[in-house]
Amino acid sequence: MSDITVDEFAAQAKAFLDANASLKTEAKAFVWGEGPDDAALFEEVDREKEKVELGRAKAWRAQRYDAGFAWITGPEKLGGRGLTRLHERAYNELEARYDVPDQGFFGIGLGMVAPTIQDHATPEAAAEVLPKMYRGDIVGCQLFSEPGAGSDLASLQTRAERDGDEWIITGQKVWTSGAHYSDIGEVICRTDPTMPKHRGLTGFVVDMHAPGVEVRPLRQMTGGANFNEVFFNEARVPDTHRLGDVNDGWRVALTTLMNERASIGGGVGGGGFTRLREMVSHFGLSDDPMIRQDLADLYIRGRILDYTNKRAMAKLAAGQLPGPEMSGGKLFLTENMRRTCDLVAKVLGPRLVADTGEWGTYSWAGYVLGMPAMAIAGGSDQVLRNIMGERVLGLPKEPGIDTVSPFKDLPVGTQRQGS
Repeated sequence: MSDITVDEFAAQAKAFLDANASLKTEAKAFVWGEGPDDAALFEEVDREKEKVELGRAKAWRAQRYDAGFAWITGPEKLGGRGLTRLHERAYNELEARYDVPDQGFFGIGLGMVAPTIQDHATPEAAAEVLPKMYRGDIVGCQLFSEPGAGSDLASLQTRAERDGDEWIITGQKVWTSGAHYSDIGEVICRTDPTMPKHRGLTGFVVDMHAPGVEVRPLRQMTGGANFNEVFFNEARVPDTHRLGDVNDGWRVALTTLMNERASIGGGVGGGGFTRLREMVSHFGLSDDPMIRQDLADLYIRGRILDYTNKRAMAKLAAGQLPGPEMSGGKLFLTENMRRTCDLVAKVLGPRLVADTGEWGTYSWAGYVLGMPAMAIAGGSDQVLRNIMGERVLGLPKEPGIDTVSPFKDLPVGTQRQGS
C-alpha cells in the first residue's frame, strides 16, 4: 500500500479536478415557486437521453481511472491505488464541488456487485472484470428478485444446470435497475433443488449481451419504467465466472445485500427538509402545533439517520464488514419517507391527488407513489425488522421457516399446489 498521506493525496486530486472539471456555481437558496417543480423519488427517464448521459459518465470514469482516482481503495495488483477509505472520502468530498457527469450509472455495479466479485470470484475472473468495472468500460447490475421470490429471496427458482465447463441458466428476474444498459450481472440461481432452500444456490457473473438473455422494461404506477425484468432462456455462463463454491450462493448473496444496504443513502428526497418547511410556510401552517411537531420529528429523525450512516461508514473505513446497522439505517430511511408522505398529505389535502397547476403541490404525487418501492428495495421493511430483532435484540428466529426440507418439496412459486 502506498504511504501517501491523505493531505498529499487530496492535493493530487485537486490538481486533477482543477485541470479537468469546472467548479460548480454556488447553489441558489431554495425559494418556493422557483425552479423545477419535481419531488418524485424516481426520475422519469428518456432512454435515448440516458444513453448520451451514460456515454459522458463512462468517459469521465475512464479519465478518473487513468489518473488513479477511480478505484482508490482497490488492490494495486488489480489496478487500484491500494489506499484507505479516508483517501477515498477525501476525493469524493473534493469531486462533489465540481461539475462532473453523473456517476449514478455505476452505483449498483461498484457499490454492490464489484465487492462481491472481489470477495468470491476466481482470481482470473476478478482480474478480467474488476478493472473494467472501475474504469467504466462495463456496467454491472444485480439479478436477485423474482416474481415469487422477493423478500424471501431463498425461494428463488431460476435454475442453473451444469453442462461440462458451462452452466445453462433458465428463469426470470424482476426489478433489475439498469439492466438495459448493463454489460454484466450478478445472478443467483438454484443449482440443487434437493437441498434446503438456503442451500443449493450458486452465484454467477453473467454476460447481459449473451444469447438467451432478454431485458424488458417494467412499467410502474408512477408512469415511468425505472426497472426491468430479465428473462434467461438457456443462457450459458462459463464455470470460470462462478462466484464462490457450488451451492454456497446464499453466502455470496448476503455479501451483496449487506453492501446494498450500505449503498442506500439517507435523506427525505424531493428537495429535502427545506422544501417541506417552505411548503408548510407557503400554506400558512407554520404556527399549527401538530404540523410543527411533525416537522420537528422529521428533522430529528433525519439527523439520527445521518449519524447512523456516519457510524456505519466509520466501521467500513476501519476495515470491518457491513453489519446490522446497515439494515437499521435503511429501515429508518423508509420510515422517514413514510412520515414525509403523511405530512405532505396533511398539508396539501386534495391538491396532492388533483392537479390544480399550482407549483409544489401535485408534483408530490410522484414521491408518494414511489415511496412503496423504497420500502421494498434493498430489503423490505418486514425482513429488515426480522434482521434487527434477531441480530441486534437476540430474539428467536421467525417461526415456520423450513431450513430442513428439500427445496423441491416446498410450496413456493410455481411449486404451489395448483400452479
